[in-house]
Amino acid sequence: MQFPERFSNLPEYAFPRLRALLDHHPAGGEVVHMTIGEPKHKFPAFITDTITQHATGFNKYPPNQGCPELLGSITGWLKRRYDVAMDANTQIMALNGSREGLFNSCLALCPEHKNGHIPNVLIPNPFYQVYAVATLAANATPVFVSAHQQNGFMPDYASLGEETLNNTAIAYICSPSNPQGAVASYDYWADLIRLAEKHDFYIFADECYSEIYRTTPPVGVLQVANEIGADPERILAFHSLSKRSNLPGLRSGFVAGGPKSLVKLKQLRDYAGAPLPLPLQMAAAAAWDDENHVIENRAAYAKKYAIADQVFGNIKGYSSPEAGFFLWLPVEDGEAAALKIWQTTGVRVLPGEYLARPTIKDDPAKGYIRVALVAPEQEITRGLKAIRACLYEVV
Repeated sequence: MQFPERFSNLPEYAFPRLRALLDHHPAGGEVVHMTIGEPKHKFPAFITDTITQHATGFNKYPPNQGCPELLGSITGWLKRRYDVAMDANTQIMALNGSREGLFNSCLALCPEHKNGHIPNVLIPNPFYQVYAVATLAANATPVFVSAHQQNGFMPDYASLGEETLNNTAIAYICSPSNPQGAVASYDYWADLIRLAEKHDFYIFADECYSEIYRTTPPVGVLQVANEIGADPERILAFHSLSKRSNLPGLRSGFVAGGPKSLVKLKQLRDYAGAPLPLPLQMAAAAAWDDENHVIENRAAYAKKYAIADQVFGNIKGYSSPEAGFFLWLPVEDGEAAALKIWQTTGVRVLPGEYLARPTIKDDPAKGYIRVALVAPEQEITRGLKAIRACLYEVV
């Protein structure tokens, strides 16, 4: 059996690759896990109660696109958060985690050809790996656009040539970004929307970290699109409860966009989707309806931002994240740094290059490591101080 050629050049996924790098070396101290972005804060207690209350729903096939309660809660949240009115029945679809939507939307909406060419899909570099595999599954051409510090860690899609842009079908963008914690400004979104209108491509906005920020809520693509009068079919926004509500195991997210686009997504999901069980949909609805636990969660991350700034604030090249829960720390070589930290201190971090692709022009992530701020404060403090002593302090 031959592996499909379109997937033949996929590198090994980041975490098996990390295990291969580290696990045959002994830890240099008590192990501290700072690799995977799996929230460790408590999820709201009412989630368990809601699941129990609606447990008889496990005896039913769940609504494929989301039950009325969940869709209503999502549209209510979008109105409160972004002052955008969306139709629950035609512009929203519940997802079994946002990754499902980020993948399947590319399959549903990417054409086989554009202007007589295999279409391009623009991808920020580094990036969430599902963007690339979705592009390959759709038989499109990935175009990796580096996000450098001098550009605020946001990709400059407008710098691409006319031919590339004219043949582009989709542009993925993550804000707040993973791994750098950068936030797309109002002007960035507006310029990207106008670029998409000029060259006729979709914007897939991955906003799963939108509720973890310092003081100012990140502006959302739907908000900007609504205010500048953009075509709602041009944009899909993806959100999740994994980070906002510390519920990665609930596997609940949603996609919001134009009615015509949603028809195509729903049709594909009728055949290939895996809807969330009804009790979990009801729990998700309760989570979207409540902001108190989100405020508490954000406050907990604010303390971790402060710890990080205290530890690394005077390090050359350190960029304090605007949002999200990762540090993107500058090093000479990401793999060498991750291995040194592990062997010296027992702290596990992720080499930046595992989240990116080298291009002809550059390798935008080789000189970084990603550090997740998801562990308890005491553990975070110990881990960050160990990283600093190992990499940045000359004895």
